[in-house]
Amino acid sequence: MPPIPIPAASSRRCLSSLILTSTPSHTSSAFETPISTTIRALSTTSTLSRQRPSHLTVSPDQVPEYPYGPFRTYKQANEGLFGGQKIRFGNVVAEEYGNKSRTTWLPNRQTKRLWSRSLNTFIRTRMTARVLKTIDRLGGIDEYLLGSKTQRIKDLGPAGWALRWKIIQTPAVQERFARERAAMGLPPKEAADSTDLPSELAAEGFTSNSVLNEVEEMIQRDEEFVIGKVEEGEQVVAKVDEAEEATATKEIEFMKEENPRDNAKTPGP
Repeated sequence: MPPIPIPAASSRRCLSSLILTSTPSHTSSAFETPISTTIRALSTTSTLSRQRPSHLTVSPDQVPEYPYGPFRTYKQANEGLFGGQKIRFGNVVAEEYGNKSRTTWLPNRQTKRLWSRSLNTFIRTRMTARVLKTIDRLGGIDEYLLGSKTQRIKDLGPAGWALRWKIIQTPAVQERFARERAAMGLPPKEAADSTDLPSELAAEGFTSNSVLNEVEEMIQRDEEFVIGKVEEGEQVVAKVDEAEEATATKEIEFMKEENPRDNAKTPGP
């Protein structure tokens, strides 16, 4: 039996689609119809898009300035919750001969998606295993970000500071703060923020901003805090007070001159 010829495969073949065209021998050239066969690609699933880190979704113009500034060493801590952990340097000492080899130790970094009850969505960020244990112990990432102690604010870093601001703006956290203020007997935040000026200053056309600016200028000039117009009676009272203070100062100096302190030791008998 003669060998069956095997057609050679084309060296240039597209993996996404391949069109094969053949013409049957029993049909005429007038009725030639191409036969198309499409070969699917290796995978029809679209590439998965990774969630953007949540602290980058906050506009930096809206977030207040972080009081402790960015980390100048181990700058990766500026892009996640590292809890103050940084890279460490040291030596590995051999047991037998005591040879030293320089080495470094990095924090145990993990990328996690944690559910936020206040935002009602997932928060994706990088964090260390220590921070993850603290979040699990507190009961959620919201409780970790809303911590008010100084050390917690330092451990948050710029990324945690942005997430903290984002969570505070939610209605759920605002209601929680309102309940805490009511439990402590404090007025609502709107009433506390409204600064009502005295009627005398309001009648003279002063505003809260103008009063604050005038006080700052008095502090810079090292003057007394006198705001508004000073009446004649008030000027007289101020002059009388100054005269009394000057008289009292002179009396104290005179008493010191009349009774000088004798620090010399008295001779014995």
